[in-house]
Amino acid sequence: MRRHLAVLLGLVILLLVNQAVWDKEQQLRDGRVVLLALAPVDPRSLMQGDYMRLRYAVETEAMSRLDIKTEPTQDGYLVVQLDKEGVATLQGISRERSKATAPDTEQLRFRLRHGVFKLAGNAFFFEEGTAERYTKAKFGEFRVGDDGELLLVGLRGEKREKLGNP
Repeated sequence: MRRHLAVLLGLVILLLVNQAVWDKEQQLRDGRVVLLALAPVDPRSLMQGDYMRLRYAVETEAMSRLDIKTEPTQDGYLVVQLDKEGVATLQGISRERSKATAPDTEQLRFRLRHGVFKLAGNAFFFEEGTAERYTKAKFGEFRVGDDGELLLVGLRGEKREKLGNP
């Protein structure tokens, strides 16, 4: 009996993991492309190998609009307007995700935990010996899911060109 229960539990866990992977694959395939300007940050970590720390310009602007002293823990959405190339500009902050938005806007989910802003991945790992390709990075390229979650798919240069392998 215990063995059957263990096998059943293992299958349920496997199913849940596969569902999560499938959902992310769908987001990578179908998600809207959004470019977030990168903010200056110490670019490399010697302890973790070829890696670039990422911070986004929109974070600084959002933090100036949030009251982190009275609410150090918050969840919500950054309402951004996208230009014709997909570059996001902060328009506002909302606690709830709105169903009706303009075609050139997107809502990006954020979390604030004890004064630390979390919008998207804060690191980009690249193959050893390819760091030079990414030194000109000015934008993070993301795919936005239906829930406002961001998936980092690459970095782009000043002219919005893709960096790294095509």
